Amino acid sequence: MYVKICGLSEPEHVATAVEAGADAIGFVMTRSTRRVAPERAAELAAQVPEHVLTVGVFRGEDPETVRAAALASGVRAVQLHGRHPHGDFTALKDLGVRLVRAVDAQADLRCGAFDEDLLLVDAPHAGSGQPWDWAAVRGRPSGHWMLAGGLDPSNVTEAIAAADPWGVDVSSGLETAPGVKDSALIEAFLRAARGSHG
Repeated sequence: MYVKICGLSEPEHVATAVEAGADAIGFVMTRSTRRVAPERAAELAAQVPEHVLTVGVFRGEDPETVRAAALASGVRAVQLHGRHPHGDFTALKDLGVRLVRAVDAQADLRCGAFDEDLLLVDAPHAGSGQPWDWAAVRGRPSGHWMLAGGLDPSNVTEAIAAADPWGVDVSSGLETAPGVKDSALIEAFLRAARGSHG
């Protein structure tokens, strides 16, 4: 089970996620309580080993803004959240990073349909932290796709069983307050996600 830990902003939480075996770590560089500046993301990404994917998360920014932030931060992937047109992904292909398309279940759920490398299927109200009908997408997405939305250490096993994703993505479910991650919750989530599906 591929696991992405998103919305990290503190070195100790990045270290915990890496040590606990996260496959990808996300830095939010768009409007959010979890936002970090590209320069801060660069500092955090510098402590992440090559085998762990560093992801810059954006929502609604134009490709040139995304490009500038990705280059400044040195992330190895860019995630475009929401209804970005196909052209936004095409415009970023030459960056040489992996592209992640994050959408809700009403969008085209074929991984690669917009030339992305990974697909993330999120709740209807992204960022709400509320569980949703994970089973509704079972069998619909294709390829390398991650389930997100309302996941936490207590329900990720249930969510994986319901949706049968290739991977999972979590952010608010690992927080003690908005934007404040907890190392114990990061470790617990990774144990639960991996325990349910090798």
